Amino acid sequence: MLSNQEQTLLAMQGRVADLMLKRGELLATAESCTGGMIAAACTDLAGSSAWFERGFVTYSNEAKTELLGVDATLIAAHGAVSEEVARAMAAGAIARSRAQVAVAVTGVAGPSGGSPAKPVGTVWFGFMVDGRLSSEVRHLDGDRAAVRMATVQHALQRLLQLLG
Repeated sequence: MLSNQEQTLLAMQGRVADLMLKRGELLATAESCTGGMIAAACTDLAGSSAWFERGFVTYSNEAKTELLGVDATLIAAHGAVSEEVARAMAAGAIARSRAQVAVAVTGVAGPSGGSPAKPVGTVWFGFMVDGRLSSEVRHLDGDRAAVRMATVQHALQRLLQLLG
């Protein structure tokens, strides 16, 4: 039997699929702290190849630069976990794929790596929908697994709002 969290995630996955198909658009993900979990959630659904184009797992700063074109000086100036980098990741996913819609995440999942300015659980999200770039930050609670799962859920939930 599925938990409430699993049922909620499945419902969101199905709604994202329906909206993407209805719009006739493709989705790309650019992920750091989730290591591909958003892409995995999308491709858990049969038929996702009709709307999911690709996922970029850019865990290191070098990968963000090489695969997504994030300017290394941007990372140096603001840090990998920042609004500027999340936005650049989303824009890079669009520029380096055939997708029209992108979601990007970069954060501190823990248990280490946090700082007073960016404590564990800080996650920046970047979205590109309808040619508009948006971003937001969340401060998520829990251990590493909880932060990563909450990141996936929030990314899909916000994507649904933007696509709707």
